[in-house]
Amino acid sequence: MASNNMHNLTTLIKRLEAATSRLEDMAQATIDPSAPTIGVMSAPGTARAVIGGGDQTGDDANAPKQAYEPLPPALDDFDSLINGDVVKFVNMSEELGGLVAEQSAAVLRAFAAERKFLIITTKAKKPDIQSPVYMEILKELQTMMGAVGDIREANRGSTLFNHLTTVSEGIAMLGWITIEPKPADFVTESLSSAQFYGNRVLKEYKDKDHTHVEWVHAFYQIFKSLSNYVKQRYPQGVTWNNRDGIDAKEALIEVQSGQKAASAPLGAGPPPPPPPPPLPRFDGPSPPTPGPPRASKGGDMGAVFDQLSQGESVTAGLRKVDRAEMTHKNPSLRAGATVPTRSDSQTSISSASGRGKSPVPGKKPKPESMRTKKPPRKELDGNKWIVENFENESGMLEIDASISHSILISRCTKTAIRIHNKANAISLDNCNSVSLVIDSLVSAVDVIKSPKFAMQVLGTLPTIMLDQVDGATIYLGKESLGTEIFTSKCAGVNVNVPGATEDDDYEECPLPEQIKSVIRNGQVVSEIVEHAG
Repeated sequence: MASNNMHNLTTLIKRLEAATSRLEDMAQATIDPSAPTIGVMSAPGTARAVIGGGDQTGDDANAPKQAYEPLPPALDDFDSLINGDVVKFVNMSEELGGLVAEQSAAVLRAFAAERKFLIITTKAKKPDIQSPVYMEILKELQTMMGAVGDIREANRGSTLFNHLTTVSEGIAMLGWITIEPKPADFVTESLSSAQFYGNRVLKEYKDKDHTHVEWVHAFYQIFKSLSNYVKQRYPQGVTWNNRDGIDAKEALIEVQSGQKAASAPLGAGPPPPPPPPPLPRFDGPSPPTPGPPRASKGGDMGAVFDQLSQGESVTAGLRKVDRAEMTHKNPSLRAGATVPTRSDSQTSISSASGRGKSPVPGKKPKPESMRTKKPPRKELDGNKWIVENFENESGMLEIDASISHSILISRCTKTAIRIHNKANAISLDNCNSVSLVIDSLVSAVDVIKSPKFAMQVLGTLPTIMLDQVDGATIYLGKESLGTEIFTSKCAGVNVNVPGATEDDDYEECPLPEQIKSVIRNGQVVSEIVEHAG
Protein backbone atom coordinates (compact mmCIF):
# COMPACT_ATOMS: atom_id res chain seq x y z
CA MET A 1 0.00 0.00 0.00
CA ALA A 2 2.82 2.37 0.90
CA SER A 3 4.51 1.58 -2.42
CA ASN A 4 1.40 2.60 -4.39
CA ASN A 5 1.11 5.88 -2.46
CA MET A 6 4.73 6.77 -3.19
CA HIS A 7 4.19 5.98 -6.90
CA ASN A 8 1.11 8.24 -7.04
CA LEU A 9 2.95 11.04 -5.25
CA THR A 10 5.89 10.84 -7.71
CA THR A 11 3.51 10.92 -10.68
CA LEU A 12 1.70 13.98 -9.25
CA ILE A 13 4.98 15.87 -8.73
CA LYS A 14 6.06 15.20 -12.33
CA ARG A 15 2.73 16.49 -13.67
CA LEU A 16 3.01 19.65 -11.55
CA GLU A 17 6.55 20.27 -12.87
CA ALA A 18 5.36 19.86 -16.46
CA ALA A 19 2.45 22.27 -15.94
CA THR A 20 4.76 24.83 -14.29
CA SER A 21 7.20 24.63 -17.19
CA ARG A 22 4.41 25.27 -19.72
CA LEU A 23 3.13 28.28 -17.75
CA GLU A 24 6.64 29.76 -17.62
CA ASP A 25 7.00 29.34 -21.41
CA MET A 26 3.68 31.11 -21.97
CA ALA A 27 4.64 33.99 -19.68
CA GLN A 28 8.06 34.34 -21.31
CA ALA A 29 6.46 34.81 -24.75
CA THR A 30 4.68 37.99 -23.63
CA ILE A 31 7.65 39.84 -22.12
CA ASP A 32 8.37 43.30 -23.54
CA PRO A 33 12.03 43.58 -24.61
CA SER A 34 12.12 47.15 -23.30
CA ALA A 35 11.74 45.73 -19.75
CA PRO A 36 14.96 43.91 -18.80
CA THR A 37 14.49 40.33 -17.56
CA ILE A 38 17.06 40.69 -14.83
CA GLY A 39 17.85 37.41 -13.10
CA VAL A 40 16.22 35.26 -15.81
CA MET A 41 18.11 33.96 -18.79
CA SER A 42 16.37 35.21 -21.93
CA ALA A 43 16.38 32.70 -24.74
CA PRO A 44 17.45 33.83 -28.22
CA GLY A 45 14.54 35.16 -30.20
CA THR A 46 12.44 36.21 -27.23
CA ALA A 47 9.31 37.83 -28.65
CA ARG A 48 7.06 40.62 -27.48
CA ALA A 49 3.48 41.46 -28.32
CA VAL A 50 3.16 44.48 -30.60
CA ILE A 51 -0.48 44.72 -31.68
CA GLY A 52 -2.96 42.12 -30.45
CA GLY A 53 -3.79 38.48 -29.71
CA GLY A 54 -3.35 35.22 -31.59
CA ASP A 55 -5.91 32.89 -33.23
CA GLN A 56 -9.38 33.80 -31.97
CA THR A 57 -12.97 32.72 -32.52
CA GLY A 58 -16.40 34.26 -32.15
CA ASP A 59 -16.73 38.04 -31.94
CA ASP A 60 -12.95 38.48 -31.67
CA ALA A 61 -12.26 36.82 -35.01
CA ASN A 62 -12.14 40.20 -36.75
CA ALA A 63 -9.59 41.64 -34.33
CA PRO A 64 -6.09 42.12 -35.73
CA LYS A 65 -3.81 39.15 -35.22
CA GLN A 66 -0.97 39.39 -32.75
CA ALA A 67 2.48 40.05 -34.20
CA TYR A 68 5.79 39.31 -32.54
CA GLU A 69 9.02 41.24 -32.90
CA PRO A 70 12.10 39.20 -31.96
CA LEU A 71 14.90 40.78 -30.00
CA PRO A 72 17.98 41.71 -32.06
CA PRO A 73 20.91 39.33 -31.51
CA ALA A 74 22.95 42.14 -29.95
CA LEU A 75 20.32 42.61 -27.23
CA ASP A 76 20.07 38.86 -26.68
CA ASP A 77 23.80 38.78 -25.98
CA PHE A 78 23.55 41.82 -23.69
CA ASP A 79 20.77 40.11 -21.71
CA SER A 80 22.98 37.06 -21.35
CA LEU A 81 25.77 39.25 -20.00
CA ILE A 82 23.45 40.88 -17.44
CA ASN A 83 21.80 37.65 -16.35
CA GLY A 84 25.17 35.94 -16.17
CA ASP A 85 28.18 37.88 -14.88
CA VAL A 86 26.34 40.97 -13.59
CA VAL A 87 23.75 39.00 -11.61
CA LYS A 88 26.52 36.76 -10.25
CA PHE A 89 28.35 39.86 -9.00
CA VAL A 90 25.15 41.23 -7.42
CA ASN A 91 24.50 37.92 -5.65
CA MET A 92 28.03 37.87 -4.24
CA SER A 93 27.60 41.49 -3.11
CA GLU A 94 24.46 40.52 -1.23
CA GLU A 95 26.51 37.94 0.65
CA LEU A 96 28.78 40.75 1.87
CA GLY A 97 25.70 42.88 2.57
CA GLY A 98 25.53 46.49 3.73
CA LEU A 99 26.85 49.23 1.48
CA VAL A 100 28.39 46.74 -0.95
CA ALA A 101 24.99 45.19 -1.64
CA GLU A 102 23.38 48.63 -1.96
CA GLN A 103 26.00 49.76 -4.47
CA SER A 104 25.68 46.54 -6.52
CA ALA A 105 21.94 47.22 -6.86
CA ALA A 106 22.83 50.61 -8.35
CA VAL A 107 25.20 48.84 -10.77
CA LEU A 108 22.36 46.57 -11.86
CA ARG A 109 20.11 49.59 -12.49
CA ALA A 110 22.88 51.21 -14.55
CA PHE A 111 23.13 48.13 -16.80
CA ALA A 112 19.33 48.18 -17.20
CA ALA A 113 19.52 51.85 -18.25
CA GLU A 114 22.21 51.02 -20.82
CA ARG A 115 20.03 48.21 -22.16
CA LYS A 116 17.25 50.76 -22.72
CA PHE A 117 19.75 52.95 -24.61
CA LEU A 118 20.67 50.03 -26.90
CA ILE A 119 16.98 49.33 -27.59
CA ILE A 120 16.52 52.94 -28.68
CA THR A 121 19.48 52.63 -31.10
CA THR A 122 17.73 49.72 -32.85
CA LYS A 123 14.59 51.80 -33.38
CA ALA A 124 15.81 55.34 -34.12
CA LYS A 125 18.08 57.28 -36.40
CA LYS A 126 21.16 58.68 -34.73
CA PRO A 127 20.56 62.22 -33.39
CA ASP A 128 23.18 64.92 -33.14
CA ILE A 129 25.33 64.18 -30.10
CA GLN A 130 25.05 67.86 -29.07
CA SER A 131 21.25 67.87 -29.31
CA PRO A 132 18.98 67.89 -26.22
CA VAL A 133 17.39 64.63 -27.43
CA TYR A 134 20.70 62.78 -27.25
CA MET A 135 21.34 64.17 -23.78
CA GLU A 136 17.85 63.10 -22.73
CA ILE A 137 18.51 59.55 -23.93
CA LEU A 138 21.72 59.42 -21.89
CA LYS A 139 20.19 61.09 -18.83
CA GLU A 140 18.96 57.94 -17.08
CA LEU A 141 22.26 56.11 -17.58
CA GLN A 142 24.23 59.09 -16.26
CA THR A 143 21.96 59.29 -13.21
CA MET A 144 22.40 55.59 -12.41
CA MET A 145 26.18 55.76 -12.86
CA GLY A 146 26.29 58.83 -10.63
CA ALA A 147 24.34 56.97 -7.94
CA VAL A 148 27.11 54.35 -7.79
CA GLY A 149 29.71 57.05 -7.10
CA ASP A 150 27.46 58.87 -4.61
CA ILE A 151 27.39 55.80 -2.36
CA ARG A 152 31.19 55.87 -2.24
CA GLU A 153 31.37 59.61 -1.53
CA ALA A 154 28.79 59.41 1.27
CA ASN A 155 30.64 56.61 3.08
CA ARG A 156 34.31 57.55 3.01
CA GLY A 157 34.74 56.37 6.60
CA SER A 158 33.49 52.86 5.84
CA THR A 159 35.73 49.87 6.50
CA LEU A 160 34.83 48.68 2.99
CA PHE A 161 35.84 51.93 1.32
CA ASN A 162 38.20 50.10 -1.04
CA HIS A 163 35.30 47.90 -2.17
CA LEU A 164 33.09 50.92 -2.85
CA THR A 165 35.90 52.75 -4.68
CA THR A 166 36.65 49.72 -6.86
CA VAL A 167 33.07 49.68 -8.15
CA SER A 168 32.70 53.47 -8.45
CA GLU A 169 35.92 53.66 -10.52
CA GLY A 170 34.90 50.71 -12.68
CA ILE A 171 31.32 51.77 -13.46
CA ALA A 172 32.79 54.17 -16.03
CA MET A 173 33.02 51.15 -18.34
CA LEU A 174 29.37 51.74 -19.32
CA GLY A 175 30.49 54.91 -21.09
CA TRP A 176 31.71 52.82 -24.04
CA ILE A 177 28.48 53.65 -25.88
CA THR A 178 29.81 57.18 -26.52
CA ILE A 179 33.24 56.08 -27.81
CA GLU A 180 34.12 55.80 -31.50
CA PRO A 181 36.01 53.92 -32.79
CA LYS A 182 37.12 50.82 -30.83
CA PRO A 183 35.00 51.24 -27.71
CA ALA A 184 36.30 47.92 -26.35
CA ASP A 185 39.63 49.60 -25.58
CA PHE A 186 37.76 52.04 -23.32
CA VAL A 187 36.34 49.13 -21.32
CA THR A 188 39.83 47.72 -20.86
CA GLU A 189 41.16 51.08 -19.65
CA SER A 190 38.32 51.31 -17.13
CA LEU A 191 39.43 47.97 -15.72
CA SER A 192 42.86 49.44 -14.99
CA SER A 193 41.27 52.18 -12.86
CA ALA A 194 39.25 49.65 -10.89
CA GLN A 195 42.20 47.33 -10.37
CA PHE A 196 44.17 49.95 -8.42
CA TYR A 197 41.71 49.65 -5.53
CA GLY A 198 40.50 46.13 -6.28
CA ASN A 199 44.02 44.77 -5.84
CA ARG A 200 44.09 46.38 -2.40
CA VAL A 201 41.05 44.32 -1.48
CA LEU A 202 42.76 41.19 -2.78
CA LYS A 203 45.88 41.83 -0.71
CA GLU A 204 43.87 42.65 2.42
CA TYR A 205 41.58 39.63 2.33
CA LYS A 206 43.56 36.90 0.58
CA ASP A 207 44.44 35.35 3.94
CA LYS A 208 41.32 36.49 5.83
CA ASP A 209 38.10 35.91 3.92
CA HIS A 210 38.10 34.31 0.48
CA THR A 211 34.58 35.62 -0.19
CA HIS A 212 35.99 39.13 -0.73
CA VAL A 213 38.58 37.72 -3.16
CA GLU A 214 35.88 35.97 -5.20
CA TRP A 215 33.84 39.20 -5.14
CA VAL A 216 36.70 41.15 -6.76
CA HIS A 217 37.24 38.48 -9.43
CA ALA A 218 33.49 38.46 -10.17
CA PHE A 219 33.62 42.23 -10.77
CA TYR A 220 36.71 41.88 -12.99
CA GLN A 221 34.88 39.24 -15.05
CA ILE A 222 32.20 41.81 -16.00
CA PHE A 223 34.90 43.89 -17.73
CA LYS A 224 36.18 40.90 -19.68
CA SER A 225 32.72 39.81 -20.80
CA LEU A 226 31.67 43.37 -21.71
CA SER A 227 34.87 43.91 -23.70
CA ASN A 228 34.29 40.69 -25.67
CA TYR A 229 30.65 41.66 -26.24
CA VAL A 230 31.60 45.11 -27.57
CA LYS A 231 34.30 43.66 -29.85
CA GLN A 232 31.79 41.23 -31.33
CA ARG A 233 28.69 43.42 -31.65
CA TYR A 234 29.96 47.01 -31.80
CA PRO A 235 33.64 46.91 -32.87
CA GLN A 236 33.58 50.50 -34.27
CA GLY A 237 30.99 51.99 -31.93
CA VAL A 238 27.22 51.88 -31.36
CA THR A 239 25.21 51.55 -34.58
CA TRP A 240 21.83 53.27 -35.09
CA ASN A 241 18.93 52.45 -37.38
CA ASN A 242 19.66 55.23 -39.87
CA ARG A 243 18.02 53.41 -42.78
CA ASP A 244 14.38 53.08 -41.68
CA GLY A 245 14.45 54.19 -38.06
CA ILE A 246 12.06 56.63 -36.44
CA ASP A 247 12.90 59.91 -34.75
CA ALA A 248 15.02 59.52 -31.60
CA LYS A 249 12.55 61.47 -29.46
CA GLU A 250 9.69 59.27 -30.61
CA ALA A 251 11.72 56.12 -29.93
CA LEU A 252 12.54 57.35 -26.43
CA ILE A 253 8.86 57.93 -25.65
CA GLU A 254 7.95 54.54 -27.10
CA VAL A 255 10.50 52.68 -24.99
CA GLN A 256 9.61 54.58 -21.83
CA SER A 257 5.86 54.05 -22.23
CA GLY A 258 6.03 50.57 -23.75
CA GLN A 259 3.79 51.52 -26.70
CA LYS A 260 3.85 53.48 -29.96
CA ALA A 261 4.12 57.23 -29.50
CA ALA A 262 1.77 58.03 -32.38
CA SER A 263 -1.97 57.78 -31.73
CA ALA A 264 -4.15 55.40 -33.81
CA PRO A 265 -6.33 56.99 -36.53
CA LEU A 266 -10.12 57.11 -36.20
CA GLY A 267 -11.99 54.03 -37.41
CA ALA A 268 -8.89 51.86 -37.33
CA GLY A 269 -10.55 49.06 -35.36
CA PRO A 270 -10.31 48.15 -31.70
CA PRO A 271 -7.75 49.99 -29.57
CA PRO A 272 -4.37 48.37 -28.91
CA PRO A 273 -3.84 46.39 -25.71
CA PRO A 274 -2.74 48.24 -22.56
CA PRO A 275 0.99 48.86 -22.16
CA PRO A 276 3.07 46.40 -20.13
CA PRO A 277 3.79 47.18 -16.49
CA PRO A 278 6.51 49.74 -15.77
CA LEU A 279 10.16 48.74 -15.47
CA PRO A 280 10.73 46.72 -12.29
CA ARG A 281 12.49 48.27 -9.32
CA PHE A 282 15.72 46.48 -8.59
CA ASP A 283 17.36 45.88 -5.23
CA GLY A 284 17.73 49.06 -3.22
CA PRO A 285 16.04 52.42 -3.63
CA SER A 286 16.44 54.40 -6.81
CA PRO A 287 18.44 57.64 -6.62
CA PRO A 288 16.29 60.60 -5.56
CA THR A 289 14.98 62.77 -8.34
CA PRO A 290 15.62 66.49 -8.05
CA GLY A 291 12.60 68.44 -6.85
CA PRO A 292 11.11 71.49 -8.53
CA PRO A 293 13.05 74.72 -8.13
CA ARG A 294 11.98 76.89 -5.26
CA ALA A 295 10.11 80.01 -6.08
CA SER A 296 11.78 83.22 -5.01
CA LYS A 297 10.01 84.89 -2.07
CA GLY A 298 11.48 88.29 -2.75
CA GLY A 299 9.90 90.83 -5.10
CA ASP A 300 11.30 91.89 -8.43
CA MET A 301 13.18 95.13 -9.16
CA GLY A 302 9.93 96.82 -10.17
CA ALA A 303 8.80 96.80 -6.51
CA VAL A 304 12.06 98.44 -5.49
CA PHE A 305 11.59 101.31 -7.95
CA ASP A 306 7.97 101.74 -6.85
CA GLN A 307 9.13 102.33 -3.29
CA LEU A 308 11.85 104.75 -4.38
CA SER A 309 9.30 106.79 -6.28
CA GLN A 310 7.35 107.46 -3.04
CA GLY A 311 9.81 110.20 -2.11
CA GLU A 312 10.22 111.12 1.54
CA SER A 313 7.34 108.88 2.63
CA VAL A 314 9.54 105.82 1.99
CA THR A 315 11.26 106.43 5.37
CA ALA A 316 8.07 107.02 7.30
CA GLY A 317 8.19 103.57 8.91
CA LEU A 318 11.75 103.89 10.28
CA ARG A 319 12.30 104.23 14.04
CA LYS A 320 14.24 107.23 15.37
CA VAL A 321 17.43 106.22 17.14
CA ASP A 322 17.73 107.48 20.70
CA ARG A 323 20.88 109.39 21.73
CA ALA A 324 21.65 106.72 24.33
CA GLU A 325 21.95 104.13 21.50
CA MET A 326 24.33 106.14 19.32
CA THR A 327 27.81 104.61 19.50
CA HIS A 328 29.59 107.74 18.21
CA LYS A 329 28.19 109.71 21.21
CA ASN A 330 28.68 106.95 23.79
CA PRO A 331 32.26 105.59 23.97
CA SER A 332 31.14 102.99 26.49
CA LEU A 333 29.10 101.25 23.78
CA ARG A 334 32.09 101.05 21.47
CA ALA A 335 34.16 99.42 24.23
CA GLY A 336 31.61 96.69 24.68
CA ALA A 337 31.11 93.49 22.72
CA THR A 338 30.49 93.47 18.98
CA VAL A 339 26.95 93.75 17.72
CA PRO A 340 25.48 90.24 17.33
CA THR A 341 24.25 89.18 13.92
CA ARG A 342 20.50 88.66 13.69
CA SER A 343 19.34 85.35 12.30
CA ASP A 344 17.11 87.19 9.80
CA SER A 345 19.69 89.69 8.59
CA GLN A 346 20.52 89.95 4.93
CA THR A 347 24.10 88.88 5.60
CA SER A 348 23.00 85.60 7.10
CA ILE A 349 23.42 82.67 4.74
CA SER A 350 20.29 80.99 6.09
CA SER A 351 18.20 84.16 5.83
CA ALA A 352 14.46 83.61 5.48
CA SER A 353 14.38 86.11 2.65
CA GLY A 354 16.28 83.67 0.47
CA ARG A 355 18.93 86.27 -0.35
CA GLY A 356 21.89 84.43 1.12
CA LYS A 357 25.36 85.46 0.05
CA SER A 358 28.13 83.11 -0.92
CA PRO A 359 29.53 81.17 2.06
CA VAL A 360 32.66 82.54 3.65
CA PRO A 361 35.70 80.47 2.66
CA GLY A 362 37.09 78.30 5.42
CA LYS A 363 40.20 79.26 7.30
CA LYS A 364 43.49 78.05 5.91
CA PRO A 365 45.23 75.46 8.07
CA LYS A 366 48.02 76.78 10.22
CA PRO A 367 51.60 76.11 9.16
CA GLU A 368 53.17 73.06 10.73
CA SER A 369 55.47 75.25 12.81
CA MET A 370 52.51 77.08 14.42
CA ARG A 371 50.48 74.00 15.31
CA THR A 372 50.32 72.69 18.85
CA LYS A 373 52.67 69.75 19.14
CA LYS A 374 51.09 66.59 20.44
CA PRO A 375 53.04 64.12 22.60
CA PRO A 376 54.74 61.19 20.83
CA ARG A 377 52.79 57.98 20.86
CA LYS A 378 53.74 54.35 20.22
CA GLU A 379 51.24 51.73 21.35
CA LEU A 380 49.52 48.55 20.27
CA ASP A 381 45.74 48.96 19.92
CA GLY A 382 44.31 45.52 19.25
CA ASN A 383 46.09 44.31 16.10
CA LYS A 384 47.22 47.79 15.06
CA TRP A 385 50.43 49.55 16.04
CA ILE A 386 50.04 53.36 16.17
CA VAL A 387 53.23 55.43 15.86
CA GLU A 388 52.80 59.20 15.63
CA ASN A 389 54.22 62.63 16.51
CA PHE A 390 57.87 61.56 16.86
CA GLU A 391 60.37 64.24 15.88
CA ASN A 392 64.19 64.29 15.76
CA GLU A 393 64.53 61.00 17.62
CA SER A 394 68.15 60.29 18.49
CA GLY A 395 67.71 56.52 18.66
CA MET A 396 65.84 54.03 16.50
CA LEU A 397 62.25 53.17 17.41
CA GLU A 398 61.83 49.41 17.55
CA ILE A 399 58.57 47.51 17.13
CA ASP A 400 58.15 43.78 17.77
CA ALA A 401 55.34 42.91 15.37
CA SER A 402 53.55 39.70 14.50
CA ILE A 403 51.94 38.42 11.31
CA SER A 404 48.51 39.80 12.29
CA HIS A 405 49.72 43.32 13.14
CA SER A 406 49.19 46.37 10.93
CA ILE A 407 51.39 49.42 11.56
CA LEU A 408 50.19 53.00 11.09
CA ILE A 409 52.91 55.70 11.11
CA SER A 410 51.82 59.35 10.86
CA ARG A 411 53.18 62.88 11.47
CA CYS A 412 56.73 61.78 12.25
CA THR A 413 59.83 63.80 11.30
CA LYS A 414 63.48 62.71 11.07
CA THR A 415 62.82 59.38 12.73
CA ALA A 416 64.22 55.89 12.12
CA ILE A 417 61.91 52.92 12.76
CA ARG A 418 62.85 49.23 12.90
CA ILE A 419 60.11 46.60 12.41
CA HIS A 420 61.09 43.20 13.75
CA ASN A 421 59.51 39.95 12.56
CA LYS A 422 56.93 39.50 9.79
CA ALA A 423 54.01 41.96 9.94
CA ASN A 424 50.82 42.29 7.92
CA ALA A 425 50.94 45.80 6.41
CA ILE A 426 52.50 49.24 6.97
CA SER A 427 50.97 52.65 6.22
CA LEU A 428 53.07 55.85 6.29
CA ASP A 429 51.13 59.12 6.13
CA ASN A 430 52.24 62.80 6.30
CA CYS A 431 55.76 62.09 7.49
CA ASN A 432 59.04 63.77 6.60
CA SER A 433 62.53 62.24 6.46
CA VAL A 434 61.45 58.92 7.94
CA SER A 435 63.65 55.84 7.57
CA LEU A 436 62.12 52.38 7.77
CA VAL A 437 63.84 48.99 8.15
CA ILE A 438 61.60 45.91 7.88
CA ASP A 439 62.04 42.16 7.84
CA SER A 440 59.05 40.89 5.82
CA LEU A 441 55.42 41.79 5.15
CA VAL A 442 52.35 39.84 4.14
CA SER A 443 50.68 42.67 2.22
CA ALA A 444 52.17 46.05 1.27
CA VAL A 445 53.82 49.30 2.35
CA ASP A 446 51.61 52.30 1.54
CA VAL A 447 53.38 55.71 1.64
CA ILE A 448 51.30 58.92 1.23
CA LYS A 449 52.59 62.53 1.23
CA SER A 450 55.88 61.64 2.90
CA PRO A 451 58.90 63.33 1.26
CA LYS A 452 62.50 62.16 1.76
CA PHE A 453 61.39 58.64 2.56
CA ALA A 454 63.89 55.78 2.90
CA MET A 455 63.30 52.05 3.38
CA GLN A 456 65.35 48.86 3.52
CA VAL A 457 63.75 45.44 3.02
CA LEU A 458 65.64 42.51 4.55
CA GLY A 459 63.15 39.77 3.69
CA THR A 460 60.16 39.59 1.31
CA LEU A 461 57.70 42.34 0.40
CA PRO A 462 54.93 41.87 -2.21
CA THR A 463 54.00 45.50 -2.95
CA ILE A 464 55.12 49.10 -2.39
CA MET A 465 52.64 51.92 -3.13
CA LEU A 466 53.87 55.53 -3.25
CA ASP A 467 51.45 58.44 -3.57
CA GLN A 468 52.66 62.09 -3.72
CA VAL A 469 56.16 61.26 -2.50
CA ASP A 470 58.96 63.69 -3.37
CA GLY A 471 62.25 61.88 -2.92
CA ALA A 472 62.42 58.21 -1.89
CA THR A 473 65.25 55.70 -1.59
CA ILE A 474 64.40 52.00 -1.41
CA TYR A 475 66.86 49.16 -0.80
CA LEU A 476 65.68 45.68 -1.77
CA GLY A 477 67.23 42.39 -0.78
CA LYS A 478 67.68 39.28 -2.89
CA GLU A 479 64.47 37.83 -1.48
CA SER A 480 62.44 40.93 -2.42
CA LEU A 481 63.49 41.39 -6.06
CA GLY A 482 59.95 40.43 -7.13
CA THR A 483 58.41 43.40 -5.31
CA GLU A 484 55.85 45.40 -7.31
CA ILE A 485 56.13 49.20 -7.00
CA PHE A 486 53.20 51.52 -7.80
CA THR A 487 53.83 55.28 -7.99
CA SER A 488 51.44 58.20 -8.39
CA LYS A 489 52.52 61.88 -8.53
CA CYS A 490 56.01 60.96 -7.32
CA ALA A 491 59.45 62.36 -8.11
CA GLY A 492 63.00 61.38 -7.28
CA VAL A 493 62.30 57.73 -6.47
CA ASN A 494 65.38 55.48 -6.60
CA VAL A 495 65.37 51.70 -6.10
CA ASN A 496 68.65 50.03 -5.10
CA VAL A 497 69.07 46.33 -5.92
CA PRO A 498 71.93 44.07 -4.84
CA GLY A 499 74.73 43.24 -7.25
CA ALA A 500 75.44 39.89 -8.84
CA THR A 501 77.66 38.79 -5.94
CA GLU A 502 77.82 39.68 -2.27
CA ASP A 503 80.97 41.73 -2.84
CA ASP A 504 79.31 43.93 -5.47
CA ASP A 505 77.79 47.26 -4.52
CA TYR A 506 74.10 48.03 -4.80
CA GLU A 507 72.92 49.20 -8.21
CA GLU A 508 70.74 52.32 -8.24
CA CYS A 509 67.71 52.21 -10.57
CA PRO A 510 65.70 55.47 -10.82
CA LEU A 511 61.99 55.14 -11.53
CA PRO A 512 60.71 57.12 -14.57
CA GLU A 513 59.16 60.52 -13.99
CA GLN A 514 58.61 61.89 -17.50
CA ILE A 515 56.05 60.38 -19.85
CA LYS A 516 55.72 61.28 -23.52
CA SER A 517 52.27 60.89 -25.07
CA VAL A 518 51.52 61.00 -28.79
CA ILE A 519 48.47 60.36 -30.97
CA ARG A 520 48.89 57.39 -33.29
CA ASN A 521 46.03 56.19 -35.46
CA GLY A 522 43.57 58.07 -33.26
CA GLN A 523 44.87 56.50 -30.04
CA VAL A 524 46.95 58.00 -27.22
CA VAL A 525 50.26 56.14 -26.86
CA SER A 526 52.48 56.90 -23.83
CA GLU A 527 56.20 56.18 -23.63
CA ILE A 528 58.85 56.68 -20.97
CA VAL A 529 61.31 59.48 -21.72
CA GLU A 530 64.91 58.32 -21.41
CA HIS A 531 67.84 60.73 -21.09
CA ALA A 532 71.19 59.69 -22.51
CA GLY A 533 74.52 60.93 -21.16
